[in-house]
Amino acid sequence: MRILFAGTPQVAVTSLDYLHEAGFEIAAVLTRPDAPLGRKRVLTPSPVAARAEELGLPIIKAAKITAETTAELQALNLEAAAIVAYGGLVPEAALQVPAHGWINLHFSLLPAWRGAAPVQQSIIHGDDITGAVTFQLETGLDTGPVFGQVTEKIGELDTAGIMLERLSHSGSTLLVQTLQALDAGQAVGIPQSGSHTYAPKITDADAELDFTRPATEIRRRAHGTTPFPGAWVKVEDQRFKFGPLRECREASDLEPGEVRIEPGKQPKVLIGTATWALEPTEIQPPGKKMMKASDWARGVLTQGTKVSFA
Repeated sequence: MRILFAGTPQVAVTSLDYLHEAGFEIAAVLTRPDAPLGRKRVLTPSPVAARAEELGLPIIKAAKITAETTAELQALNLEAAAIVAYGGLVPEAALQVPAHGWINLHFSLLPAWRGAAPVQQSIIHGDDITGAVTFQLETGLDTGPVFGQVTEKIGELDTAGIMLERLSHSGSTLLVQTLQALDAGQAVGIPQSGSHTYAPKITDADAELDFTRPATEIRRRAHGTTPFPGAWVKVEDQRFKFGPLRECREASDLEPGEVRIEPGKQPKVLIGTATWALEPTEIQPPGKKMMKASDWARGVLTQGTKVSFA
């Protein structure tokens, strides 16, 4: 089956690899243009572009699918297009190019969490289960008929990064199976039914923690915004960032934002909330790298300073 692959971030690289290994004829890879990264703002190819180059695949770089880009796609004689987090809308004219249309791998259980950040919003809003689906791309936002789905349980320490890594593998297997079924004339799309929710893009403001809120709510927000942009709190105009947080229901004697360090071979850091304490597994102090919370705690104990995240 001759296909186009469209995708941009690291989470889409897994799908490209799975399709390549499954023997699909990948006529070209569509991805977004190089973007400036790092403090020096070095122009860098997308993860998908970098992997496509390693695989020796033709690459089309486009911030949006224009009439010119659509003409390039028409010249490829495509049977189908697989799209995973490309980061741009596919106009009607381009949707009509492949004989079997565009098959989207989306990281939610549609119609729940249509949009840009489904896994992140799912965690923030307290879902116990998330997943991935393959569906026929339409002009509406994630509205097309669904071919198949996989599910994944969200654990208490699971972050958006962890969940996306897991889903990138189970979802890529599903994508391969869907395209194989499509090629064999056996794929059946089921129209979406039930109420829908939207998953807007995560912003830096979404990652700010407020320790006057309940512990479970704070933990979900922190995990839904990890690794990007990363959960944070500002203390005297300086940011502290946090890795995954554990809930400590037995410790409810701390005021919101109050920090208690329990000494030991592995010092434990507890932070008060509106309900019970949270224990960060990692902390990034201002101007430093992320470190184990126990290592940060040793430094605080050695210096004899008092810290509060209130």
